[in-house]
Amino acid sequence: MPQQRQKLLVLYLQTPDLHSNVVSWAIFDGTGKERHFSGDNDTPPYTSVVAAMQDGWRVIQFPQQWPAYPGMEYHTAYLKYEYILEKMEEIDG
Repeated sequence: MPQQRQKLLVLYLQTPDLHSNVVSWAIFDGTGKERHFSGDNDTPPYTSVVAAMQDGWRVIQFPQQWPAYPGMEYHTAYLKYEYILEKMEEIDG
């Protein structure tokens, strides 16, 4: 009987809009078929969260939206618009 394993896709967008462009990403493959690492590709796997959803990825986490404070536009920090998606894939048991 085939077993399923989880793949995770973490997409960071330019804005909170699900159609917004991907600026950074990470892939974690629980099937063991692929191994990804930082900087292993210059092109994101999808152009947006919606594009990934159309390929079968399910959104499991949305970013928490915080109000902007005056003067914060001059600070750099973490990427704010992080979406986590998952896909279940079968592996040979």
